[in-house]
Amino acid sequence: MRAILDATDWRILKELQANGRITNVDLARKVGISPPPCLRRTRSLEQAGVISGYFALLDEKALDFEVIAFAHVGLHSQADPDLRAFENRVLTWPLVRECYMLSGETDFILKCVAPDLSTFQDFIRNELTAAPNVASVKTSLVIGRAKFEPGVPITLGQKQGMSRGAARKRKA
Repeated sequence: MRAILDATDWRILKELQANGRITNVDLARKVGISPPPCLRRTRSLEQAGVISGYFALLDEKALDFEVIAFAHVGLHSQADPDLRAFENRVLTWPLVRECYMLSGETDFILKCVAPDLSTFQDFIRNELTAAPNVASVKTSLVIGRAKFEPGVPITLGQKQGMSRGAARKRKA
């Protein structure tokens, strides 16, 4: 099912994606509606699962996390229980900040953040490569970031006129 989003919903999403701390009053002003319907729409978007949460984006370097790296992981077995077991193990590793299952040669890619190279190396040696079912690990250290834009490309979604999720009806 898809959630039908109108132009106002998309403006709300754009503003919240840019600033999750914006007040409802300021959000309503920016999207051109009054605060009560703005709050109803925002809550409806949350309930439909279009907005899945709010968080503070922390700067790794400002907190002395100097190493960002990606680990490409190949598994011996891709049977569903083995994939789930690996995913559950990943959930226990604090250095792993993101994990994606991939198609192709690599089964998973892990984004890791560590305070220093030694900590990252210890994780690779003692945790990741030692994990059951891990056949191969290839790592890449991040040298620099050319673009960082979390979220979704709102303008592309607006062109489609809808978003995936639970269908919903709403009154403005």
